[in-house]
Formats: sequence, structure tokens, C-alpha cells
Amino acid sequence: MSRRRAAIVGIGVMAPGGTGREAFWDLITSGKTATRTISLFDASGFRSRVAAECDFDAAELGLGVREIRRMDRAAQLAVLSAREAVADAGNALDGISPHRIGVSIGSAVGCTMRLEDEYVVLSDRGRQWEVDPAYAVPHLYDYMVPSTLACEVAWSCGAEGPVALISTGCTSGVDAIGHGVRLIEQGSADVVIAGATDAPISPITVACFDAIRATSPNNADPEHASRPFDLHRDGFVLGEGSAVFVLAEEERARRDGMRVYATVAGFATRSNAYHMTGLRPDGREMAEAIRHAMAEACIAPQDIGYVNAHGSGTKQNDRHETSAVKTSLGEHARRVPMSSIKSMIGHSLGSIGAIETAACALTIDRGLVPPTANLHTPDPECDLDYVPLTAREQKTDVVLSVASGFGGFQSAMVLTRPGRLP
Repeated sequence: MSRRRAAIVGIGVMAPGGTGREAFWDLITSGKTATRTISLFDASGFRSRVAAECDFDAAELGLGVREIRRMDRAAQLAVLSAREAVADAGNALDGISPHRIGVSIGSAVGCTMRLEDEYVVLSDRGRQWEVDPAYAVPHLYDYMVPSTLACEVAWSCGAEGPVALISTGCTSGVDAIGHGVRLIEQGSADVVIAGATDAPISPITVACFDAIRATSPNNADPEHASRPFDLHRDGFVLGEGSAVFVLAEEERARRDGMRVYATVAGFATRSNAYHMTGLRPDGREMAEAIRHAMAEACIAPQDIGYVNAHGSGTKQNDRHETSAVKTSLGEHARRVPMSSIKSMIGHSLGSIGAIETAACALTIDRGLVPPTANLHTPDPECDLDYVPLTAREQKTDVVLSVASGFGGFQSAMVLTRPGRLP
């Protein structure tokens, strides 16, 4: 019996630098950055005051006034991405029972912005220990429970099958897609709306990363603050955004003439059971996830044409990831191009893995490898081909994407060109 494979037949993206899938692709292949001084709140008192923000008008993009009032910014981003993905997928949902349509959404920090806003009101800016619930909005419970993000997407798409919220830190996006793939492979759903969303640019999030000095303090030059693999990198730049995909069973997609961007051929996730924020320098757990994802995809290291790096821009992560790629790919690691789009759109925590998956699928579809912006002085310990500054034309049949998250999460996903696998 042949394995049911999941294919990406629709892509929707809301990311810094523009609205929608095409604006996102134009930005990340131009080598330009969308990082800037934070404008969503007054960040003047913080150590790091730079971020990559999304510019969008929810009403202009079709959300009603009641939806905007009800939804946290992360939910708005997710629903808008899902709508774009469903529209892009054409007839993928035609004739499918709602009970056979699933949803899998990832998020690291849920409805952070509205939850924090409500706490500020209820506590009178922190002056009251005992809060008066009379001042709470009716949707406060929705903001507290991250699963409402998946529910909003399900309601928007009419999905009545399996619905899940995956929260595994900064690997949430990859893991949510992986969960959606498993639903299709095991026959629990025929179509899955899968992806991730996060809108974490708020005082509480910025304060948390300030406390552990994980974010870049390069406030004087925000456009160049995110510098993965560069010798002078000094932390990641916070971002926000969403990417959502329509996943369909590949055989049906091809039979019904759907446009297939890529096949999700392999997925694996591991944990280092080591430290909340620390990483072992050898990258053993990430390497293990990569090896298992390749084995599931039935590919060898030399088949991989591009590696989409986690590439956060912290000292330890970039070295850890470089070691993991060397360990898992062997000598091919020095020949394969590898880049980090976080250099251009920042690190949107749980959603970035999904946004990077969109970059991977479009790389296969369009034959162009996004660059690593701001990479002017390579770190000698990061000695692979990180595609500095300028995109590279290259037909790519197999792409590996990796993700790393606080808590020790390490995930890997392999995408292949449609029809490459038997």
C-alpha cells in the first residue's frame, strides 16, 4: 500500500515588508530588510527597541468590524493568511465534506497583545492587585486560551474535522505543519489548513527577551540589526506574522489538476532535554531530527539543494546549527546553499517556521534561493555557504528547513518538487 503524501496546494502569508504571498517573496528575494524601530508601543525604556512589524489594514483586507473587535492581532494575521491560502488553492476544498477538513495552527505566545492590554486595564496599569472583572471585555477568555487561534481559522474556512493548536516555542510553525501532514497521511483528513501565527511585539515580550539579553541592542541601525552568521551579530530581532497552507493528499491534487507547490516528504522533531535556553554546541539533537526527516523522505544528503536555516542571529544558535548541518549532511554541507530569511523579516517566534516553509515552497516553485541579508563579515566558526546579500538563481528539487526553540525543541522538514518521489 503506497503512502498518502501531503502536498502544498495553497499558500497565504502575512509578513513584515508587505501584504500577502507575493509581497513577502519580493522582499526576501530582494535582500532588503523590514526591520525598524518599534512603532506598536513606546519602547523607549527598553534595551532592544527594534522589530519587524507587519503593516496591514484588517478592514481593507476584508475583516469585519466585529471580527476585528473580537480577534487578537495574531488571530487576524492567521485568518487573513488562511483566506489567501484557500483562495490560492482553487478547487482544493470543492466536494470535501467539512468533517474531512482539518486545521493545525502553531503559536508560541498566543494572544499576547490583547491579553496584555486587558491586564493593563484590569489592574489599572499594575496599581491594583485585586482586579475588577467588570472592566474586562467579553472576549478576555479567548485571549487567554491559545486554541482560539485555531478555532478562528476553522470557523473562517468551515473546517469541522480535527482542529489543533500546536505550541512548541519557536518550532511551533514547522511542528503544526508536520501535525497537519500526519493527519493526511493517516487518513484522518483529506485537506488540512496548516500554518502558524504570532504577534508578540508587546512590552511583556520585549521585556522578557531584554532580561536574558537575547535580542539585538543595535537600536541606532535597525535595518542591519539582524545579522545571522555574521561575526558581529548580537542577538535576534523580534518579528511578527503568519503563514498558512492548504495541504491536500498529493495523488488527489495531481488527479484534480491542482497547482502543487511542493510535497512535504519528511518531518521529524526532537528535544535536547538539556536547558531552557542553552544549546549543546555539537547540535546533536537537530542533526538527529534532520537525519530522520531525510530518512522519511527517502533522500540522501547530496539530494538537498537548499537549506533554509533557523539562523536567528544569536551567537550560540548559529554555531549550533552550523554544527548540526555538518554532522547530518557530511561533506555536502559545504556545497549546499543555506540562508536565513530572519535577516530580513526578523524572528516571529512560533510563526517563523511556517513563514520559512512558505519561502521553501516558493524556492522550489520559482528557482530562486533567498539570501542572508547583512552578512558582511562571516564568523570563522560559521563557515558554510550562507548566500550572502544577494539571491541566487538555482533550480531546486529538494529543500531542508530546520527550526530550533527554547525548551530544547529541534525540528526538521523536507520539501520536494512535485512528482520527484515515486
